[in-house]
Parts: sequence; C-alpha cells; structure tokens
Amino acid sequence: MCTDANFKSGFVCLLGRPNAGKSTLINAIVGEKLLIASNVAQTTRHRFRAILDADNYQMVLVDTPGIHKPKDLLGEQLNATANNAIKDVDIIAFVLAADAQFGRGDEWIISSLSAKNAPAIMLVLNKCDLVSATAIDEQLNAAESAFANAGIPIASTLVLSALTGKHVPSFVQAALPLLPTGPRWFPQGTSTDQPLEVIISEFIREKILFLTFAEVPHSIAVAVNEIEHEQKTNFYKIYATIFVERESQKGIILGKGGSNIKLIGTHARKDLEHFLGAHVFLDLRVKLRKGWRRDVTQIRRFGYGENIC
Repeated sequence: MCTDANFKSGFVCLLGRPNAGKSTLINAIVGEKLLIASNVAQTTRHRFRAILDADNYQMVLVDTPGIHKPKDLLGEQLNATANNAIKDVDIIAFVLAADAQFGRGDEWIISSLSAKNAPAIMLVLNKCDLVSATAIDEQLNAAESAFANAGIPIASTLVLSALTGKHVPSFVQAALPLLPTGPRWFPQGTSTDQPLEVIISEFIREKILFLTFAEVPHSIAVAVNEIEHEQKTNFYKIYATIFVERESQKGIILGKGGSNIKLIGTHARKDLEHFLGAHVFLDLRVKLRKGWRRDVTQIRRFGYGENIC
C-alpha cells in the first residue's frame, strides 16, 4: 500500500432514488463502461466499486441500488445493499435527477442520513441537459432545504450531465479536497472489485432490460455457469443461464424461433468483446425459477442478498 503523506484515497458512495443516473455517472467519471444502465427502475442490484487511479490519489466510487419502496424480498435487499454501502465511506454523493421532481423519496433518504452521522456530502444534480435553468434552481433549492432541515451541511453542489459528459470532471475536482490522506486500497490497474462473472452477467442482463417489456426485466436474473479462455488465440467461451419466474416470460426471452435470445446474445457479445479485448462465443439458455425474488436461497444464489435473516 502507498504510504505517501501527500497521497489521498477514500470511498465515495453514490446514493439516490432509482433512475437518478448513478451508474451512468460512474462510467462517465472513470471513462469506461463498467456498470450497466437503463431506464428500468432497480437496474443496479449490486454494491459495485469502480476505482479511479492517479499518481496522487485513488478514488473508489461505490454504486448502489436506487432506494425505493420495496414490493418483494429482493426489493428489501436492494435497499439493504444501498444502506449498508453508506457505512465507512468518506463522502456521500447524493445524486438527484433534474427531470424528476424532488419528492418524499428524496426527503426520506436525506433524513435517514442524519441518523448515520453522515460524512461529507456532495449534492449532485444529474441530467441537467434535459431541463431549463429554472427547473435546475427549483431542484437545488428543494434539496438544499431538505438537507438544512435534517441538519446536514453540504460540502459541494454540482450540476452536470453524465450522459453528455457536461461538467463531469467537476465531480472529481470537488471530491478530491474532501478525501483523507490514506493508502492505495487496490493495486494500480484495478478497475473494479467485482468478479468477471458478475460483470458478464450484468452486461447480459442490461440487454434484456433494453429488449424486453412490462415486468419481465424485474423478473430475470443471469448466472454465468462457465468461462473458458484460450490464451493463445485470446478467445473466450462463456456459458450463461437467464432465469425467469413464469413460463410466459421464458417465451418472451426466447422469442419466435429463438429470435429474441439471439438478439440479446449479439448485443451482449459486442459489449463483452469490447470489455475483454477479445473475441467471445456466448451461449445463452433460459430456465424457469418460480418466485425467485421472494426466495432467500435464490436471492443469495444470484448474489443480490445482504444480511438476509
């Protein structure tokens, strides 16, 4: 570990409601697609760490599921994942979507921070490209009032667009002074703490979110069964299974004559080849796993559960 007294390091947790753009923002900050993103609520299911390295600092960006009113055991565990991520971080970046009116969900998240002796707070208004200057001011005023009512000071306020990249560099510039002096927590060159199997399964799940509809996206989980890597030719063979809760959903994923699952595989393979820097053969199968979102054992199997009793 680096012991330089001038070296800064720490953990920055991005927190907020679903669809605030937390994952997209992290990808924009690190300049690489590590996390999946979509317009579907609860896209993020893991506590995901992305590492931003420099000569004089290491910033660990912690992505979290959007905090929401849960409808099943999986939803409860996604909230638990987000709440657990707050512990032992140096900065909390509260990410607010400019195009979604500040509401009780935001107030609830902010009020919950006051009971946790919140660390340094960054207020980040994302998606500024979608609204007027007046709307931006209204959102910021509402959020600042909520933090003031909770007795929580704001160390920095940012307005940016993760999608277009507008003002994204200001995030790192604002966070660096708030980081403590510390060691390099991860070896240089490390981009994330997530296993390859998790990244692959998430890339596949993202394509399902884009290519399916209704409640199917919430009902699917992806498990990577096997990864084979031929080093001489730099060729990967990946075998994965898509799990659904109902027989009708299995038909939607497969599509007529297997058309949908072929399309899912084609799109996922392109992302995987870019990420791995290699050619990829991707084998996808679909299986039925009834009611897995309400089953402790299954939630654990897919790696989504935290502190399930």
